[in-house]
Amino acid sequence: MPKMKTKSGAKKRFKLTAKGKVKAAQAGKRHGMIKRSNDQIRNLRGTRTLKECDARTIRKKYLPNG
Repeated sequence: MPKMKTKSGAKKRFKLTAKGKVKAAQAGKRHGMIKRSNDQIRNLRGTRTLKECDARTIRKKYLPNG
């Protein structure tokens, strides 16, 4: 049986914390900034941790060796 490979797109988008949670960039900052308020743009900076239901899928299918 061959080894499971990490999805190359997932390793660019997600990082695992020490406790196994999944960190990802905030969504909604690619385009259309003119219609967002400055407060909303400021709050979308940085990263966030995913909900556990989504994180389970990422760890299992996309980052098996993470």
